[in-house]
Amino acid sequence: MTERTGRVICDITISADGYSAGLDQTEERPFGDDGGDGTGDRLHAWMFDTPDENRAEIDQLAAAGAFIMGRNMFGPVRGEWDRQWNGWWGGNPPFHAPVFVLTHHPREPQPMDGGTTYHFVTDGIASALTQARTAAGDGDVLVLGGATTINQYLTAGLIDELRLHIVPFTLGAGTRLFEDVPPLKLEQVKSRPATQVTHLTYRVLS
Repeated sequence: MTERTGRVICDITISADGYSAGLDQTEERPFGDDGGDGTGDRLHAWMFDTPDENRAEIDQLAAAGAFIMGRNMFGPVRGEWDRQWNGWWGGNPPFHAPVFVLTHHPREPQPMDGGTTYHFVTDGIASALTQARTAAGDGDVLVLGGATTINQYLTAGLIDELRLHIVPFTLGAGTRLFEDVPPLKLEQVKSRPATQVTHLTYRVLS
């Protein structure tokens, strides 16, 4: 049997105190109250204000063979799918690959322009990962978030590599990475400071 070459990677932007989103997410405020205008400008300014300086990290985001995200990252709709919400990213999302969305409420796959198809997984994180690995082939699977979803995968021991983009401010409340996650042994692979962010990559050993 050929050994699988693809990795399972977490890639997430967090505040200096570990939050990936503030409180009170709404359709107009996808990252809740981040101390700015609520659109996530402060957390993700490094991607949009200084893209050339952070090109390697941005390109890494698009290099996966499949993606996993939680329902809260996909959008603000809760409970049954009472309207056709197709994510924050418009008609041509940046993924260009299968995206597996964790949810408790069934929904048919939603194809989008550019090669992205959202698949809605109701039977848990292990099933989502199995499906994502199959879709990715020998490519990497990227678990994008939010932090609650990543915490579940870390707790289950399913993450190979952890990429953190740490921005220099604190939120104080919200959704926090490593919340209730058992102690992890990490090996630092690389770190790189930039104007608005520090990029850290760890290999997860246990």
